[in-house]
Amino acid sequence: MSESQGENFSELIGKARQGDAACRDELFRLCRSYLGLVARAHVESWLQVKVDASDLVQQTLLEAHRDFERFRGGSRQEWLAWLRRILARNAADFVRHYGGAAKRQARREIRLGGSAESGSRRAVPEPAAPVATPSQEFLEMDNELRAAAALATLPADYQEVILLRNLQRLPFDEVARRMNRSRPAAQMLWLRALKKLRQLLAED
Repeated sequence: MSESQGENFSELIGKARQGDAACRDELFRLCRSYLGLVARAHVESWLQVKVDASDLVQQTLLEAHRDFERFRGGSRQEWLAWLRRILARNAADFVRHYGGAAKRQARREIRLGGSAESGSRRAVPEPAAPVATPSQEFLEMDNELRAAAALATLPADYQEVILLRNLQRLPFDEVARRMNRSRPAAQMLWLRALKKLRQLLAED
């Protein structure tokens, strides 16, 4: 995000705080794809079951709308961090609901631009992620919102292979198993998906 775009985002936050309903709606709209990506990473890496990540996003947005007055930040980074903390608390409820086996999956969680609120009694454990390379961490291509929005427009298999490989950091053998493909086919799909994502970001 350029400096001017960052300033525009801060202005959007300011107007929403002053009671501008349209700006508030736009603030949440811009973050929906990003939250969907974070939610999928939470649910699919921890629980290993088919839980609808959209339920987690919806709950997070409802709580954020309800508690908007409690948000004290003024930048895009602070806004996304606040939303991630709400989502992480809700994800922790999912983990507790599905029991100890799901909790053990939490060690696979990676950080998406920030960590859960460490001081919260409901904070989700987030061990440090491996050092990323440009091919491993697609969020480094651009800011989180643009990358997440672009990813949401890709075909489902492209989204899945990037989620498994880049966000959950699974080895290609496991990616191939989950996608019911050979390892070479999974690797080729991943390369095509990253190439298409970069093209979308370059065209934006």
